[in-house]
Amino acid sequence: MRGRRSLGRQFGWLWAAYAVSTAGTWLAFDAFPLIAVLVLHAGTTEVAALAAAGLAVGAAVAMPLGPWVEFRRKRPVMVGMDLVRFAALMTVPVAYALDWLSFVQLLVVSIVVAAADIGFTAASGSFLKSLVHAQDLLVANARFETTTWTATVLGPPLGGASIGLFGPVMTVVANAVSFLLSALGIRAIGGAEEPPVRKEPASAGGLLDGWRYILAHQGLRLLFCNTVTFNALLIAVSPLLAVLMLGDLGFAPWQYGLAFALPSLGGLVGSRLARALASRFGQHRVLLVSGTLRAIWPIGLTFIRPGTPGLVLVMAVEFGLITCCGVFGPVYATYRLEHTKTDRVARTLAAWSVTTKWTTAALTAVWGVLADLAGIRTAIALAGLLILATPLALPRRDRAPQAVPEPAASSAT
Repeated sequence: MRGRRSLGRQFGWLWAAYAVSTAGTWLAFDAFPLIAVLVLHAGTTEVAALAAAGLAVGAAVAMPLGPWVEFRRKRPVMVGMDLVRFAALMTVPVAYALDWLSFVQLLVVSIVVAAADIGFTAASGSFLKSLVHAQDLLVANARFETTTWTATVLGPPLGGASIGLFGPVMTVVANAVSFLLSALGIRAIGGAEEPPVRKEPASAGGLLDGWRYILAHQGLRLLFCNTVTFNALLIAVSPLLAVLMLGDLGFAPWQYGLAFALPSLGGLVGSRLARALASRFGQHRVLLVSGTLRAIWPIGLTFIRPGTPGLVLVMAVEFGLITCCGVFGPVYATYRLEHTKTDRVARTLAAWSVTTKWTTAALTAVWGVLADLAGIRTAIALAGLLILATPLALPRRDRAPQAVPEPAASSAT
């Protein structure tokens, strides 16, 4: 049996920082919708508006971040974004304790966190590409994916229990602290990070350069359309599921968390299989097949019923969906980094994130209105039908990745 491949001490600190922030995020799974419903007594339209406006305005605020991050050292940017998220989230428990918490504050905090998320993503992708060798990108991304699904298994039920024991904002506190610990972990990576050298004149287009790069590359363009549409449609129904399950169907918060936590074991299975499947069948074939299979599951959420049968149905649908996503995620992330030039990674990832958040915001708002007009189940069914078409926007041809220079030896020891 082969030993676990070592990616070095520096990657270990990066992985640890990612693990703690991901754990905090999933502990606070759907925390803002839950607070809006349980504390502020918000309805379907308000919950959908909270999710949509936070994403849309946050993405708009973050637009200058991609070009700004591209030509700066990435670790200080990542630390800064973690600290911004910590400070913003901590205002929620403070306001709750003083009985000042409002819907407007939740909206402002969600905007700040969404913008910081984009800045962190733009910096971290570029930093990872400089930290590990090209042939290790899939290994690194698979470990991140496994970590994500581990947190997804454990976080929501623990978060639901925390809400029941300590109140609805306790998970927000945990999430905030996780970003502080992540910042400390990233600082501990150590080593010298040279500032990027600008190899081209400053562009007035800014983030437009990222979109131009994506749209000019056939494989990235197709994958961009696929992932943005799939993710936006899937997330758009999340507030509706919260209202349906916690309101209409009478599930307790811990049951709601459990319904999305246990199936996440499928993500562990999928992410562990991703590298082996890619080695045997090729990354492109795995990308195409897993991207197609993940689209068949969401339509099943239309048929949720009260009680144990409904809970079992949600778990079965989510398990199939998440297993396929667990395979797809690291292969997709690796494909995107391999096919993006090193000096374009931050702008490309920022453009990708901004578009995803804008599209998600728009569809979340539309689906909130649709749920009010036609019913929650009809809205969920329509999203499921549209997701069935997303495999049409997957790269059909395998293209050679961009050649990238090896990182310095000191970064991979």
